[in-house]
Amino acid sequence: MKLNGSQILIESLLEQEVDTIFGYPGGAVLNIYDALYAYRDKLTHVLTAHEQGAAHAADGYARATGKVGVVLATSGPGATNLITGIATAFMDSVPMVAITGNVGTDLIGLDSFQEVYIAGITMPITKHNFVVRKVEELHDVIREAFRIAKSGRPGPVLVDIPKDVTSNTCEFQAKGLSIGDEYAKADESAVKEAAKLINASKRPCILFGGGVIISQAEEELLSLMNKAQIPATHTLMAAGVLGWGEKLNLGLIGMHGSMSAGKAIANSDLVIALGTRFSDRVATDKNKFIREAKVIHIDVDAAEINKNITSDLSVIGDVKQVLTELLPMIKKAKHDEWLAQIQEWKKFDYKPKDKEGVLRPHQIIQAISDEVGEDGIIVTDVGQHQMWAAQYSKRTKSRSFLTSGGLGTMGYGYGAAIGAQKAYPNRRVAHVTGDGSFHMNLNELCTSVSFGLPIVSIVINNSVLGMVRQWQTQFYGKRYSQTTLERATDYVKLAEAFGGVGFRATTLDELKKALKEAYATGKPCIIEAIIDRDEKVLPMIPAGRCIDDIIM
Repeated sequence: MKLNGSQILIESLLEQEVDTIFGYPGGAVLNIYDALYAYRDKLTHVLTAHEQGAAHAADGYARATGKVGVVLATSGPGATNLITGIATAFMDSVPMVAITGNVGTDLIGLDSFQEVYIAGITMPITKHNFVVRKVEELHDVIREAFRIAKSGRPGPVLVDIPKDVTSNTCEFQAKGLSIGDEYAKADESAVKEAAKLINASKRPCILFGGGVIISQAEEELLSLMNKAQIPATHTLMAAGVLGWGEKLNLGLIGMHGSMSAGKAIANSDLVIALGTRFSDRVATDKNKFIREAKVIHIDVDAAEINKNITSDLSVIGDVKQVLTELLPMIKKAKHDEWLAQIQEWKKFDYKPKDKEGVLRPHQIIQAISDEVGEDGIIVTDVGQHQMWAAQYSKRTKSRSFLTSGGLGTMGYGYGAAIGAQKAYPNRRVAHVTGDGSFHMNLNELCTSVSFGLPIVSIVINNSVLGMVRQWQTQFYGKRYSQTTLERATDYVKLAEAFGGVGFRATTLDELKKALKEAYATGKPCIIEAIIDRDEKVLPMIPAGRCIDDIIM
């Protein structure tokens, strides 16, 4: 059948089992939006307040579901407004297809109105990008974009479509769902060598990251831990993989991770790294992070091997497939003496204390976690609140803790919460943010109201840029340059002005009551939770230092 480019685009998205896209219209994509009108019963379009919010929403949708998120924007500023969202997805290996319109092919390169070379701009922050010059190429390009986005280490792909391509016509024939590439089988000798090292180890420790979630290797990870009695610690991107009460779960590692987790890695004789890249927020001092241990690094992306930490043995492959092959070779073992040593270190882990009549960060996060339940999804922005959420939210399911780890994007949270809530309308979504981050994308509250998304935003308000202030306190002689926020925002009135509901809490009882009432409304809500400006995220390992220098 003969279709125009806009119809081919939408048919191609439906072919890839896309049910929801996020976006914002403009001149270069008017033909696409005209076609969307005709397909409105088959494809849901979520109109956000800003293209950046749309990109974060597609990201949140992808993280929550594991499916490819899709965002659509017009040329020029519409396309450039996606940049932060695309980079956020790239750094955290999130599968996304970003579709941008552009000026007609005869106008490209002439500094035409709202023209920008978006393919060039996004080249460093995408797995691949395409500029479609002919309508006959469009269907195959979309199929290829989805294949690339979800193959191997997932990530964003950009497809730029000039306006005349969206109106030109050609024959179209569906080809079916585009399947991601099959993983190459891991080297058998490397897997056998890994088994030997694990079986011989006396003080093994697993360090796992977001790759475990992406490969759906949660069960295999737990089987390895239990079979060989190996404790495990996780990065920020892997929160929720292990149950909070799992006895071999050492919790968060890194700059704001537990002391016992850092000690375990530093004093182990074998570190088994699964789907993680040893970022500078994890291996804060690369020379002292791992002392005398051998390192087995298992990852689907060969580029991560020996990039930050030198491994003694690397296994290139999908984590789930590698662990499936590895498990039968692992001998049952007990490491009671090693676990006893870790228990001794745990006695000295940082434990926050309650203060009568004072609302403390750990209490806020615990109350949120209790209210949303195990099935709830917690989405954060970036800053102190992000770290408190990672430390105390007690997530027990994969894809229930969404945060910007690699890029550290303030303003990420509200858009991502929209994507998560749209994906799972019957699950509770809590958007945990700070007053600094919230002001960056609070305009997306209107999106939640328009689409009836009952997202509850908890603004942990300390009237400062908390994480930066904490660094200024610790390392800059308390010279608080531009981190004290002289803002008079009334969050309750703000929520009401957008059509939502607002609450304010200064005590734990007020917060718990506000949370119950907020979720009972079934509407978008803001809860302002007021804390002291000098609250700190502890423990903390200073940048470039090691576990020996931890601040408690």
